[in-house]
Amino acid sequence: MTIKDLPSEERPRERMKELGARKLSNAELLAIIIRTGYREETALHLAERIISRAGGLRFLPDFTLEELQETKGIGLAKAVQIKAALELGRRMTSSLRPKGHSLSSPREVADFLMEEMRYYRKEYFKIVLLNTKNQVISVEDISVGSLNSTIVHPREIFNLPIRKSAASVILVHNHPSGDPSPSREDFEITERLVEAGKILGIAVLDHIIVGEGEYISFKEKGFMD
Repeated sequence: MTIKDLPSEERPRERMKELGARKLSNAELLAIIIRTGYREETALHLAERIISRAGGLRFLPDFTLEELQETKGIGLAKAVQIKAALELGRRMTSSLRPKGHSLSSPREVADFLMEEMRYYRKEYFKIVLLNTKNQVISVEDISVGSLNSTIVHPREIFNLPIRKSAASVILVHNHPSGDPSPSREDFEITERLVEAGKILGIAVLDHIIVGEGEYISFKEKGFMD
């Protein structure tokens, strides 16, 4: 059976035209991107299998072109289409963070970076640079990988804030497990960076850990008092 053999109300393209993109499942949206299946599977079934093989939509961006092509029915052209669509989504998310945007609460900071960071499979450590009005100067990547005192060193953290004349910074990293509960290393690193910031005259306002749709703020929890 091909997509054309399905009743029109069940075809992904027709459903999008009728109902809008928000009403479609992840598999239906992916089926529209890859366009065609192959002799044994419709594009919809193929999309369902790709998402299942990835372990869910949140892990699909981690697939390389080569890994995508290991799925029967996915050649180079379809793999490139999928990666291009995912990269456009990532860039759109990043483009929604304009410079000069004011951040007044941990929730705003979490919302500011959540959609980008919640899908990372590795731990990413970022800093948000703020001016004296708590407006965003920039968001900087510091490290990728498991957090430890070697990777997240004060000289790496405060180099950019000094160069860009930031008045304060907010530390942000993600937990790929989806659970934002802080580890012992998270507490140790935060304490170390807060003390370094005091010496340099750059306040560390908060440390926010992003999980799967939720976050923990050290400031809100009273961990930085």
